[in-house]
Amino acid sequence: MKPISRRSFIQATGVGVAGTTALPPLQLFPSQSRPDESAPERAPLTSVELKVNGKSHRLQIEDRWTLVEVLRDHLGLMGTKVGCDRGECGACTILMNGKPIYSCSYLAVWAEGAEITTVEGLAVGEQLDPLQQAFIEHDGPQCGFCTSGQLMAARSLLQRHPNPNREQVRQAMAGVLCRCSNYNRYVESVLAAAKGAPDHG
Repeated sequence: MKPISRRSFIQATGVGVAGTTALPPLQLFPSQSRPDESAPERAPLTSVELKVNGKSHRLQIEDRWTLVEVLRDHLGLMGTKVGCDRGECGACTILMNGKPIYSCSYLAVWAEGAEITTVEGLAVGEQLDPLQQAFIEHDGPQCGFCTSGQLMAARSLLQRHPNPNREQVRQAMAGVLCRCSNYNRYVESVLAAAKGAPDHG
């Protein structure tokens, strides 16, 4: 029996592969039909008018889109963050009619006619909101991912209670998680903003 070398084995398999590639394509029986390869129909769109940071926007949106999707992907307001996308972390917190909501868990079509405020709506031109300034002065932001949610939760609190105590601040901001565990600095920032005179210590 002739021994099989690696060279002869490779040559033999190469011929076999070449032979199989030369076979004609498999023909379908007349009773068989190819699957429909047409693109799926797009979901119907609904016309809504959203008032965001004092400006009205007329948009054509799908009913399934969440408010955070519309804010970020269609209005370019990237300050609202997507952390868990499950209504648990609070990074997507915005204000609707002055109340904080998780925009990842709220459909955009439900927001028609409401007053929506995102973190971009706090500053006036180049002038930071006093709350934003207090966050800077008291080293509130660390990685910064939850900061916009913290700001919006704090803004809602200060609109309802201009002079909150420490426990009220903690309760109001409990719905926004900080992965850096910088909660004490956020609380100090809000208390300083309420006083209107953040210190530099």
